[in-house]
Amino acid sequence: MNYDFSEKEQNFIKAVAECIQPFADKAGPQDSDRAAGEQDLGRVLPVLAETGYTGVGCGSTGIGTQTLVAAMEHVAAAAPSLFLGLEMSSRVFGRAVAAWAQTPDLYDTVLTRIQSGRGLGAVALSEESMNTENQALETHGRREDGQVEVNGTKSFVINGPLADWIAVAGQFEDQGALFIIPRDTPGLTLGERFVTSGYEGAAICMLTLENCRVPATHVMVPANPDDLLPTLRLWENQVMIGASLGALKAAFETARDSAKINRTGGKPAIAYQAVAFKLSEVLTLYQTAQLLAYRAAWTCDTLPKEAESLIWCAKVFCTEAAEKVAGYALQILSSEGFLSGNPAERAYRNAKLGQIYGTSTEIARVKIGDQALGYK
Repeated sequence: MNYDFSEKEQNFIKAVAECIQPFADKAGPQDSDRAAGEQDLGRVLPVLAETGYTGVGCGSTGIGTQTLVAAMEHVAAAAPSLFLGLEMSSRVFGRAVAAWAQTPDLYDTVLTRIQSGRGLGAVALSEESMNTENQALETHGRREDGQVEVNGTKSFVINGPLADWIAVAGQFEDQGALFIIPRDTPGLTLGERFVTSGYEGAAICMLTLENCRVPATHVMVPANPDDLLPTLRLWENQVMIGASLGALKAAFETARDSAKINRTGGKPAIAYQAVAFKLSEVLTLYQTAQLLAYRAAWTCDTLPKEAESLIWCAKVFCTEAAEKVAGYALQILSSEGFLSGNPAERAYRNAKLGQIYGTSTEIARVKIGDQALGYK
């Protein structure tokens, strides 16, 4: 187990960090800035594609998951809303097409554009709630006149309003499947864009499919259909781990810099023991989260059968640490932390999504317990 990065990997991480800086969002796009946020997503994808970032996990790039996680941290810290959009496209939608597409059509017309940053994907998984662990999918497809007709409703679709293609999870011939729906398909109706308490720049909506027809080649079924939902959740969990590391990085650096610069009682705030102790706790949580995330990522590449439980552990710790560290950072920032627009405040609002999206922390704890007791 080695968490050191080779020179090639360090250059990759550095290139990604440099590419995202022009798109860095210090305050977070507000509702009135949505158009600008959407333009940035369209601009940043091809820029990051040149580094190979958008192809990791859905193509042969030579970049491992651990290195990807380190790069994700930089992107998520600089531009969290953009990170959420591009990761759901590249790391979840793109991976699904790379893993399960059964015809050259999807590879040539869809995956190539995702990898090059010239297309945007979305995955519609959740229905009435984000919980798919104990709620059967009601969206279904059936063969009709040589095509597949899809009906259903999906909630909380990240990239839904902007995506060129949406991978919709549902039932097809009594097994789990993903239906690749182009955005202009008749019968696809996108709801109003959600107003959220965090990740304001992300485009999220619900959608409805009513007699929505796609070619049979646009239906993807894993070799083991039972793997569909767990695999999609695993990929979503990895995205939220990366998002949490970015929040930790942004909150820690903001608190540290403020404690060095701001003076009270004639000396820098960091000179006070209470502030120094708080910063030490923040750094400890941040670096522990990094190590656990790296171990989970390393295991994905080397011991994939053991990766799932470690991903749950990493997600629980990293997402909860992000909220705690952001809260500590706001205390260190004092009155400045209560004002909207600083990275720590943004990280605090964003942190909660990580605990409920993908596998929720409550369900993850149950699954971790089952693994520890040998039930699964």
